[in-house]
Formats: sequence, structure tokens, C-alpha cells
Amino acid sequence: MDVRGEALSLVIIDKLPFAPPDDPVLAARIAQLNKQGRNAFMEYQLPRTIITLKQGAGRLIRDESDRGVLMICDPRLISKPYGRRIWQSLPPMKRTRVEAEAVAFFSAAAQTPEH
Repeated sequence: MDVRGEALSLVIIDKLPFAPPDDPVLAARIAQLNKQGRNAFMEYQLPRTIITLKQGAGRLIRDESDRGVLMICDPRLISKPYGRRIWQSLPPMKRTRVEAEAVAFFSAAAQTPEH
């Protein structure tokens, strides 16, 4: 989906996009990496999740004039050690956990002449 401009100003990601653990292809890859003594989570699962998350976030900004809010609801982003790696992979943007700041962002956008 390619939505530009004001038609899309909020992308909500309810949970980090890890592949389902019951996927047989994923299970085989994890088993192979573990057999090699490697860390399947850090070397395979986390990088794939980061790519998928970045693709989801990319739906928000399709054009240089686009602006909006990316809301990630999964608490693992701040509660797990790998959350920092995920944050660092996203494009630079203002970050907040304060709802009023996100609301203020939308209010300011509504008051600009081009909106």
C-alpha cells in the first residue's frame, strides 16, 4: 500500500513483527544456527524483525513532505535488552512515551497553512 500525504498520518504497530515460533522453516533455520553454536535470535530472528518493522514504519513517510506518528505498542521495545537495537535501527525521529506530546504533534500539524 502506498498512501501519501495527510491521508496517512498514524501507523500503529501493536507488537514487534517476530515470525511465528511454530513456522517450520523458522524452526529449521534456528535449529541449524544453534547446531553451529550461533545465536539464532540475535543473528537471524532479530535482524528479520528489524527489517519488517522498518518496512512497516516506512508506510508512514512516503514523500519528503509526509509527516506523522509511528506508535509501537509492544512493551518489549523498552523492557528487553534487544529493544535498544531495534530503536537504533529506525530513522531519526522524536520519541516520546507521553500521549500529550503525540496529540500536540497532530494539533500543530492541523494549524500549519498547508494542512
